[in-house]
Amino acid sequence: MDSSEEPNRPAGESSSERSDPAVDSLAQAKQAAEVEVDYRFTLANERTFLAWIRTALGLLAGGVAVHTLVQPFHHSGIRRALALSCIALAIVVSIGAYTHWRRVGITMRRGERLKDTPMVPILSAGIAAVSVLVAWAVLFR
Repeated sequence: MDSSEEPNRPAGESSSERSDPAVDSLAQAKQAAEVEVDYRFTLANERTFLAWIRTALGLLAGGVAVHTLVQPFHHSGIRRALALSCIALAIVVSIGAYTHWRRVGITMRRGERLKDTPMVPILSAGIAAVSVLVAWAVLFR
């Protein structure tokens, strides 16, 4: 054994090639903090994501249908406002679906408590706003 080699280091490994203990302990702590989640919870998270995506697709289809099929209202621009509000809400829901899916997956792997999603109040307020626009357009046609 060479005098420059340490007894518990593999032959040919220099001290510069050895990893930093602080980095190793951080990586081990991260691995220990993230646990393998039961596949049923992962699949449930994916089903929830797909439900949000179906909602976004429905809003998108509704926006396109309003723009294409609905007769123009007495007030100019109301049809366009309805179509754009549905399409904008579809964009928000689809982005929110991905961020929610990602956040829930990370939270489950860390074993932390799940937080409430902001998607429910956003979707509720958006649908309420679209409904008010529709009611106004129908009442004042």
